[in-house]
Amino acid sequence: MTNQTKVKRESKNRIRVEFDRTPLAERLKGKYVSTYFLGKVVWYIFRLALLIGVCYVILFPFYSKISSSFMSPEDFVDVTVRLIPKYPTLNTYTAIITENGYLKALLNTFILSGSCALIQTFVCSLIGYGFAKFKFKFSKLLFMLVIFTMIVPHGTLQLSMFMEFRYFDILGIMNLLGGGVVDWIRLTENTSFNLINTYWPLWILSATGLAFKNGLYIFMLRQFFTGIPDELEESASVDGAGVLRTFIQIVLPNAIPMMITVFMFSFSWQWTDNFYTDLFYTTSGPTLMPDIVGIPASLATNTAASTMMNTAITNTCGILILVPLILIYIFAQKYIIQGVERSGITG
Repeated sequence: MTNQTKVKRESKNRIRVEFDRTPLAERLKGKYVSTYFLGKVVWYIFRLALLIGVCYVILFPFYSKISSSFMSPEDFVDVTVRLIPKYPTLNTYTAIITENGYLKALLNTFILSGSCALIQTFVCSLIGYGFAKFKFKFSKLLFMLVIFTMIVPHGTLQLSMFMEFRYFDILGIMNLLGGGVVDWIRLTENTSFNLINTYWPLWILSATGLAFKNGLYIFMLRQFFTGIPDELEESASVDGAGVLRTFIQIVLPNAIPMMITVFMFSFSWQWTDNFYTDLFYTTSGPTLMPDIVGIPASLATNTAASTMMNTAITNTCGILILVPLILIYIFAQKYIIQGVERSGITG
């Protein structure tokens, strides 16, 4: 074995010496004028062109929207202006922030999205842990119903959900009590609570695991908890810890990346939701992010380029809605990637 290694080393040294003695022109010809090198160049150019094309298709719409958000009315009527404004201005951003109530919507949406995301993360973690670690009767049927919530169109539940929270009465308790005993807590003439135009419908749906995309969160967390070794729970049980204490002190600390992922998904979808907000906030609800999409009075015009300008203003509203999510994603992307990897979801 040693002799073979010595022979190989000597052969390499001899080849290297012979290569160094070869004229530079012949060396360059042997290296670059060949079918192998030509194939590598063609493949490299193909990948580069494909990458540039994909980047153009994905990034160009964003760039055009961002560029148009800085254009002045003069730029929209100037046929020579395409993507770079001649008279850049911040009037569009200023008008949307001051006239469309952006800061108020930002605060209200942050409170609603943050609270719903926290509730959903904990509740879905508890439900997912139960499906992953406990075997009980009809567990598979119940999990199928959880998956079924991901399939049912939300529009089919719209009327029933509105009526439920417009005349909210848990199990008919208000009607059962009746009389004057509970008159002081009645909010409608029908002995029921009117929860429309409040945060309560979304909080209740989040707390019961029936909110938007909760079926997906339960599935992701169940997949994650399935991969946690049972020995951790058995060790905690030997030390005298109950199920709830084991879940809080042992399981949850190991599930932090997955929980951050679920929190971010929930926060993002609630941030831009307009189905539930339009459903439950019908008249005098709080100002949320979807409500800022509109043309400020100071920017309303009837010029020839009003259509293009109104489109640019609407796109600017979308940019202002997405900016907080982009900033949050920049700081949390590591945890999101870890959570998706550990959940076992691919594709």
